Amino acid sequence: MKTRQLTRHLRNTAVPASVHAPHEVRVQEHPLPDELLGARATDARRRSELRRALLRWRQAGAALLAVFGLGLGLAGPAHADKIRDLTSVAGVRTNQLIGYGLVVGLDGSGDQTTQAPFTTQSLENMLQQFGIVVPANARPQLKNAAAVIVTADLPPFAKPGQTIDVTVASIGNAKTLRGGQLLMAPLKGADGNTYAIAQGSVVIGGISAQGKSGSSVQVNISDSGRIPNGATVERAVPSSFASGGDLVLNLNTPDFTTASRVVQAINAAYGAGTANALDGGSIAVRSPQDPSQKVSWLGDIQNIDVTPGDPPARVVVNSRTGTVVIGSDVRVTAAAVAHGSIQVTISEQPLVSQPNAFSKGQTAVVPSSDVQVSENGGHMFKFGPGVSLDTIVRAVNQVGAAPSDLISILQALKQAGALHADLVVI
Repeated sequence: MKTRQLTRHLRNTAVPASVHAPHEVRVQEHPLPDELLGARATDARRRSELRRALLRWRQAGAALLAVFGLGLGLAGPAHADKIRDLTSVAGVRTNQLIGYGLVVGLDGSGDQTTQAPFTTQSLENMLQQFGIVVPANARPQLKNAAAVIVTADLPPFAKPGQTIDVTVASIGNAKTLRGGQLLMAPLKGADGNTYAIAQGSVVIGGISAQGKSGSSVQVNISDSGRIPNGATVERAVPSSFASGGDLVLNLNTPDFTTASRVVQAINAAYGAGTANALDGGSIAVRSPQDPSQKVSWLGDIQNIDVTPGDPPARVVVNSRTGTVVIGSDVRVTAAAVAHGSIQVTISEQPLVSQPNAFSKGQTAVVPSSDVQVSENGGHMFKFGPGVSLDTIVRAVNQVGAAPSDLISILQALKQAGALHADLVVI
């Protein structure tokens, strides 16, 4: 009887129309005691709760995947460099300037005129420009002046009125330039034209001192210094950047793979045919004719990320300092190496020959040399095929080889054909 009343009650229950969604139908729930529904209703409720839990897990998993995918999309390419760091624009370069001048105001540490007569001659020529004539028989002793060479780098697009840094270095026998003042010195380029005028106080980074007994101490170099913003640009260097035509980007390190990737990156951003590789070190790029548009356009191109090609396998050896730099791609085929150092020791122990009494002999020193040859080390180690950099360093360290020994081992491996890398000796 109770079951029939429950069935009739469920059939007569209506669902309000206001709760219907476009893709979802919500049914009002009338919770009833489990003793009225029986075991079947209890199992149905458990299955419904299980479906709801699975639905919540699916939604949470989808959100996590979306966030993870967004993070992967924002991450940039591995080991990518900007084109500005890989290339330079052809024709946009610095120019070296050089000039001759005088530094005055030194505290008795200038050139000795007897050994540096050009200092006196330069000062006399300068004084003549001010109407002062030095007598021919006069030999001025200049202790507070020094002849110097002035150098500077003129950056690209430098305009008249801008200032640049200059370096001042003594060419005579001045002890120090500390406290000196550089007089007006013209700076000329390779074409002989004057592009800047230098003048100002010299800043010295070193110090030197000497006592009356001859003892001296010196820290760094005190006969050269710099003048920050010490030169004013007087002439601009003509540049072909503003002229029409394509621009050429020169790779700092020529590489065919890097050139190809730069071309692909530019064409992908600005369309096919925008960039064209001339060779492994130069790339021609089409540019706007308007100079103002060319500046902004080139700035956008230089901000494009490009993954450069892998550097070649190379071993650089400095025989003077014993420095050895091995690239990560260096490989060694199967080879066995035995390296031992031969030491030759010569010791002199002179002996005194004393004659007998009344023998009319003379005491003499007889040389006595002790020569010993010893061979230390003699360790042998074997490299398997395809040995990496870590294995090479570990094997050499285990036998206790010095940097000079490592240089000899690498040269021998190269001659044997087991070292697959370029061996550069500087």
